[in-house]
Amino acid sequence: MAKQRRARSRPLRRKPAPPPPANSPREATKAPRPEYLEAVALYEQGVAALQEHEYSRASSALRAVLSRYPAERALHERVRLYLNVCDRHMAPRAASPSTPEERVFAATLALNAGNLEEALDHLRTASRDAPDHDHALYMLASVLAQRDEVDAAVPVLLRAIELNADNRTRARHDPDLEPLRQDGNVRAALESSRPSKGDRRKAPRRR
Repeated sequence: MAKQRRARSRPLRRKPAPPPPANSPREATKAPRPEYLEAVALYEQGVAALQEHEYSRASSALRAVLSRYPAERALHERVRLYLNVCDRHMAPRAASPSTPEERVFAATLALNAGNLEEALDHLRTASRDAPDHDHALYMLASVLAQRDEVDAAVPVLLRAIELNADNRTRARHDPDLEPLRQDGNVRAALESSRPSKGDRRKAPRRR
């Protein structure tokens, strides 16, 4: 009988590591674009801050990915996921706002989440309780402008500028206020270089 040959045992080969998922920010490409690398670096800064429980810093970095790199859609889904985590941890600070400052903060969180209605409620209450709170008025004008309520937004913005001249500079370049800059009264207020009434009240009296 012919001898049967023993099958030689072949050395085990290590299987290569599976590639990262297609939507991973670390996905390798043949020629990474500089914008992609910058977006990933900013994304990782946000994630690192989140892991350190610095939610405000993490939120700022992650939102910058969305605003500065709109073409990097592969990152956006993950960015929004982590932004929701940041908002959940920051929200308890304004869960039951009672002061104008707390309501302005709650409105900011609502705006970051894309909830104009909630932001509008907080800002209307804040400006009602503190009629001279220029920041609340400025934000209220911005929300009204985004809702195309130009007629209601114009006097609110003019009052915010009257109370604080710094709002004039902000309003000149704020993209959310573009509809209001078509109004003649707003244009006049933005072109004026005279101090506002609020500034004149703070001026020292001459002896």
